[in-house]
Amino acid sequence: MLLFLSILGLIAALLTAGVVYQWHGARSDRRRYTSDGRWIDIGGKRRLYLVEKGSSGPAVIFEAGIAATNLNWFYIQEAVSRFASTASYDRGGLGWSSPCRTARTPANIAAELHQLLEGAGIKPPYILVGHSFGGLVMRRFALDYPEEVSSIVLVDPMRIEEWPPLDPGKQSEIDRGKKLFRFAIPAARVGLARLAVTSLFLRSGRAAQQLAGAAGNGGQHVLDRIKDEVGKMPREVWPIVAAHWSRPGNYAGMRSHVEAVPDTVREMHNAEPIQKIPVRVLTPGKSTPLTDEQIGRIGNRVQQVIAPASAHWIHLDEPDLVIDSIREMVMAAAAQPIAAAD
Repeated sequence: MLLFLSILGLIAALLTAGVVYQWHGARSDRRRYTSDGRWIDIGGKRRLYLVEKGSSGPAVIFEAGIAATNLNWFYIQEAVSRFASTASYDRGGLGWSSPCRTARTPANIAAELHQLLEGAGIKPPYILVGHSFGGLVMRRFALDYPEEVSSIVLVDPMRIEEWPPLDPGKQSEIDRGKKLFRFAIPAARVGLARLAVTSLFLRSGRAAQQLAGAAGNGGQHVLDRIKDEVGKMPREVWPIVAAHWSRPGNYAGMRSHVEAVPDTVREMHNAEPIQKIPVRVLTPGKSTPLTDEQIGRIGNRVQQVIAPASAHWIHLDEPDLVIDSIREMVMAAAAQPIAAAD
């Protein structure tokens, strides 16, 4: 009995220490890493974290992939801000933003983005840039607010036909993701996630490997994906990525996004094509190009460009291709008033 009580006491002490470690780390992270942006109130006790760079030219708005934050656009935004005004942000539930209050479907997120832009005083027309799931959000935004959109760049947008319910075979991936997040949220509350990501990005990575192993094959799969993607990002953002991935709320937000995939697929499967707005789709050379039918479902002024050296993260594999595409859209937007005057 005494041994049992001693073990319980040790566990309680370790959990308490972990909670204190997480609380102190989270407080320090927020103070150190949020000075580049600001929070915009969008109502309903929700605030979205916004990063703005550049001060001239049309507004270029960035939307990240399903589990990513504004940091995914760090290098691209810095480059584009030299010839345009730019804005990236963390969706509700991710990064430094408030927890999400609605299902993470493109329509709900596009409405929140519209409230963010209005609240921040960022004026249309906008050039929209979206990666993966973010591409669906930007398509939805253009459909709901067409008069505010100048053009769109879709960076390997999510293909809805590859996900449930259109492709039930991928349901296992969604289920695996939800299971991992159920493990990650309590792990983050007691500091284990902070220990893992700090180890992964800033130290030897040994602790990350051990914790991923404890989570099973799914944990190792996620770890490998994180290392692959974040490894391509500038090293200066790694500590901030670690801060995001240390927060329990960030994992709760990821879970909400993954849970909403079937509803996202249903919503965008029934979406009408974008009319009259120029759209450039960047497709990885390591993927199958979009068919004419798939392109037609996106819009009636769509140009597909192949990124020959890229996998899914074209903006990390071939950033200059993305920057040049945005630059062309910016130049076209700047020329529009002149053409109208003629």
